[in-house]
Formats: sequence, C-alpha cells, structure tokens
Amino acid sequence: MKPLEWINGNVRFLDQTKLPLEEAYIQTDDVAVIAEAIRRLAIRGAPLIGIAAAYGVALASLQVKQNEVNEVRSYLNSTLDILASTRPTAVNLFWALERQRRILDAWQTNFVAELQMRLIDEAFFIHQEDFNMCERICSFGVELLPKSCSILTHCNAGALATGGRGTALGVITKAWEDGKLRHVYIDETRPLLQGARLTAWEMKKENIPATLIVDSTAAVLMKERKIDAVIVGADRIAMNGDVANKVGTYALAVLAKYHGIPFYVAAPVSTIDFRMKTGKEIPIEERDGREVHEIFGKRISPEGIAVYSPAFDVTPNDLITAIVTDQGILHPPLSDALKNLRSQS
Repeated sequence: MKPLEWINGNVRFLDQTKLPLEEAYIQTDDVAVIAEAIRRLAIRGAPLIGIAAAYGVALASLQVKQNEVNEVRSYLNSTLDILASTRPTAVNLFWALERQRRILDAWQTNFVAELQMRLIDEAFFIHQEDFNMCERICSFGVELLPKSCSILTHCNAGALATGGRGTALGVITKAWEDGKLRHVYIDETRPLLQGARLTAWEMKKENIPATLIVDSTAAVLMKERKIDAVIVGADRIAMNGDVANKVGTYALAVLAKYHGIPFYVAAPVSTIDFRMKTGKEIPIEERDGREVHEIFGKRISPEGIAVYSPAFDVTPNDLITAIVTDQGILHPPLSDALKNLRSQS
C-alpha cells in the first residue's frame, strides 16, 4: 500500500477521507490540490503531511516559467507559506518545508532545472528517510512489549500516516510478525473516526486480530486487565517530553497511569520540536464544528448547539512511560533524555 507517491512529475495519493468504503486515488501536478488535501485530511498523519508538503514544493517548482532568480524565489516562497498554513500542530510539516526552503535559499544560478532537480531529490530523501525511521522505531518499540500482549492504540499511526509501515501501528505490526502480539484494541477516535475507518482497515489488511471500541470503553478494558500497554503516535513533542497527539490521547494516558499500564509514544526524531520548551507552547488546531455535528454528512446534534473541537491534546511528560524514536528509546526524565538526544544530533 502506497498512500502517497511521486509518478513522473505528479503526486498520486490515497484520499483517506473515503476509507474504508472506497479506495480512491487522486493524481495531480497542482500544489494547490496537495495543500487542500492536507487541510481536509485526505492526506494526514504528521510524517506523511511532511512528505506531501516536500513533494508539493517540488510540484510547484515544475510550474515555474521564468528564469529570474528573484521571481522564482518569490513564487516558491509563497508556495511554502501556503503549505505551512494548512495544519498548525504537526511539526513534521514545518520540518520538511524548512529543508526545501534551505535548498531554495542556497540556489543562486539562473538554471531552474537545477533547482527543480534538487527539490525533487530532497522530497525523495525525506520520503525514504521516513521509511527507514519507521523500521528503526518498530525494531526499538517491539522490545518494550511483553509476550502475548494485548495493545490499545488511538487514532491512526500506521502506513497511512507515514512513509513506511508506521510508528505506533508499525510497532504493533512488527510485534505481530515477531509472535509477541495477541490482540489489538482500536479506539474509534471521534470525531473523524480515524481508528474505526483507518486503523481497523489497516489491521484487516494485515490479518491482525483486532477489536474496535468506542473511545470511552478503554477504561473498562483497563479495569478488566485486558490491556498490557498503550501505544500512540505524536504530532509534536516538546523538549520537556510533553506530547501533542490526536485529541483523546491525554485521557488514555491518565487512565493508563491510574491502572498501572505502560503508556508509550512512538515517533521519529523529526517530530521533536527542539525550539519548544513545553507542551503549553504547542499550537492546537481547532477543527470545523461540523465534524462533530455530523457523521458522514448526516447531522446528529440539534441546531444551535455550540461545539468545541480541538484536533489534538497535550499529554504531560509525567504520564509517559517512554518515547520510542528512530534513534532509540527515551526514558524518564524525558527532558534529560531529549537534551541528550539534541546534543548528539
């Protein structure tokens, strides 16, 4: 399964808003289509958003007609700004765009073809890097899990969200391959049902035994000792170890702490925001209220009722058992572990 790929000057992506009922692919050479796909969550998941944005800059460069350096730079800088405005929380987006911006800033010749090739190559590098990072995360993460374990996960942090097999869900698939996994419990993940629509779909594809639950059932399963560990992805990690992830993650971490269940976060180092001291600084995207008022276009709430719909919440570091990165496992105190990681980078 390839949720996103570069094909002869076009980007082809799986429209995730249509899953699991329809596997619909869109192929485009228009960066505006990519930007809108990110905004409406047709392309989603922090790592995949970064990959898509990198390809988007490359697409835009192929539309350049002029050779004058300042005009080209102005056009592509505006493209970078448009892509940066799509989703405020996932740091991988800004990480990937910064890498493309550095290439643009370093370009001094009048040869647009040279710039185009460099931007395309960098997008490929970012994509391949994420694939490799997923593999390393899975290898590290599976070592944390006990034999014959049952895992609870939230939202979707699998192949649909990354350039490889996934982060949190990648650890789960690796555990299944290694014979360590007995069962997966999947939070439906309201309001957009990424667990029910996407993670359940991926588990079916992998023939991994899984059970879908409504988000509020997690506490019951933990009380009944049916969960051995919780593992989730991340959209941004602050330097003290606070983690922003899909809304509902914080509640799971509180429940896991109360029930003495390990709570793991799996994410590449590119998800760490080395400039952000604590989770209080992380910008939290608030989504359109219609995503709560409606399910598949059908209204389920009365007219005139207000909605508060943050897309993410922040889990404090003291609720996190460990963070699994592509460069190893970070154990508490997470602030010290992150400082050491930064000094080695």
